[in-house]
Amino acid sequence: MRVSVDWRLSDPGLDTAQPSSQRQLAVALSAVPDGSGNAAVNLCLVLDRSGSMGGRALETVKAAVGEILDRLSPCDRISVVTFDHRAEVFIDNQPATDAEAIKQKVATLRAGGGTAIDEGLKYGIESVAKGKTDDTVSQIFLLTDGENEHGDNERCLKIAKLAAGYGITVSSLGFGDHWNQDVLEQIADAGGGSLTYIQRPESAVAAITTLFARVQSVGLTNAHLQLTLQPGVRLAELKPVAQVQPETIELDAQKDGSDAMAMVRLGDLMVDTARVVLANVYLEQLPAGTHPIAAVQVRYDDPTQGRADLLSERLTVEITAQPTYQPAPDPVVQQYILTLAKYRQTQIAENKLKAGDRQGAVTMLQSAAKTAIQMGDQGAATVLQENATQLQAGKELSESARKQTRIVSKTQLQ
Repeated sequence: MRVSVDWRLSDPGLDTAQPSSQRQLAVALSAVPDGSGNAAVNLCLVLDRSGSMGGRALETVKAAVGEILDRLSPCDRISVVTFDHRAEVFIDNQPATDAEAIKQKVATLRAGGGTAIDEGLKYGIESVAKGKTDDTVSQIFLLTDGENEHGDNERCLKIAKLAAGYGITVSSLGFGDHWNQDVLEQIADAGGGSLTYIQRPESAVAAITTLFARVQSVGLTNAHLQLTLQPGVRLAELKPVAQVQPETIELDAQKDGSDAMAMVRLGDLMVDTARVVLANVYLEQLPAGTHPIAAVQVRYDDPTQGRADLLSERLTVEITAQPTYQPAPDPVVQQYILTLAKYRQTQIAENKLKAGDRQGAVTMLQSAAKTAIQMGDQGAATVLQENATQLQAGKELSESARKQTRIVSKTQLQ
């Protein structure tokens, strides 16, 4: 595999008369096949088997596990961790060579007890680490339907960050309407994975297998984007970098002492779906002409070759300062800007609602709905406007409505 890197500016031109200008730099990254084939998957399923998962919920999860097992190849690895108020390694990390035996064991799972998500995650990291090598794509799927009543939410976040530091991606799946959306989103964001909402048991198989198909499309892992800024160019102080595809995530930019360089961890790069990062930069006044303003480079691992710490070509980002400036907004970057605006507007709405500012929440949800319409995201616009209408009518939002709001702000409903 090799990495594809492409950059675009929100406007490639600059007014020479302006003492300061702001631009958004979009960087799209993906894996490009080179005939070396796909890397082996090293997957750990961390499954909630607490009492609330009894009946149809657990049975559909078992069916989804069976579907995944059918899609694994003999070179892939699988492990299963289960948790209620305690966690255990239910199936040790092993080659996926005897799917039927594993299915039979999974079929014996029974529900009961409370919920300790952090213990499940801890055992999940330990299990997937046993099969992690330079030529595998290591992943954890955390599935739960409840609050972390027997655990520590801060510990969950620390464990997810630890996993990402080891090159293990963590995705979270919320089943039903009673899981904590803040905790599961933070776990997925910190773990470099995705957040999935399984609203009904009958959609569980499709949601989990869709997520697994995404894992199978991973070509490169442990990707870090390095931005080197020219003198007179700086990142915004507040929320300088965000991912806008495939999900919207606020990213941490690790700067060096001079602020001339920023490193952002991106995690996995897929073959069919670009990971797009949007950086908010400020530029000092420039004389007429074309000027380099930044350099873009990616450090990554290639599990198809078992190679780590590879570097992409270093690309130079340029802007043209014009004495007779005519704005020329890039339509692709404008779409990315709207994507981020929808997410941030929804986040503000949620925060206002938590603070008791119902009218403020209504206003921001309506703004987010208008932004979604501008993007052509009619599904999100409908959810956001319906929730604004509910609040305006003095009604409370259901747990389902709150979770749909969170999901459509950053990704698509399954």
